[in-house]
Amino acid sequence: MSISFSTGYSNVAERILLTLWVGGMWMTGYVVTPLLFKVLDDRQLAGMIAGHLFTANSYIGLVCGGLLLLGVLVKCAGNRLKDSQVWMLVLMIIVIMVGQFIIQPILAELKAGGLPAGSKEAVEFGRIHGIASTLFLINSVLGLILVGAGLVATKQGQKTAE
Repeated sequence: MSISFSTGYSNVAERILLTLWVGGMWMTGYVVTPLLFKVLDDRQLAGMIAGHLFTANSYIGLVCGGLLLLGVLVKCAGNRLKDSQVWMLVLMIIVIMVGQFIIQPILAELKAGGLPAGSKEAVEFGRIHGIASTLFLINSVLGLILVGAGLVATKQGQKTAE
């Protein structure tokens, strides 16, 4: 089985949604956030801005991912449930939900209580932030794979449009 985009408006929409979502993740996580911490002297302000950017990106991911999943399920009438790309998409959506609705509230609660250097709370914040960063990296790589491969699989030997 080879992977390719086929023609049609739905595939243009797929490309746009994937690019918006994954491009936003890469820009937020690997360009903007490091720049915030490099340029701003106030690390707390940099973290607050980065947090808002990650939250916005999470909601963009939920909308784009949800639309992409819905599109795949409608277009393929459930016949795609064995395709690895569909499961990558589902995993990405789950990772976003875990990050946004489980991990971020824990981090916010720890920050609200204060994070004195070396405190138990600061150590816990660092550990949980590390988990969030790892999940973000996983989503970034999966997203890059989906951007490269697309969500439309074709049977080997079929003519596909690129």
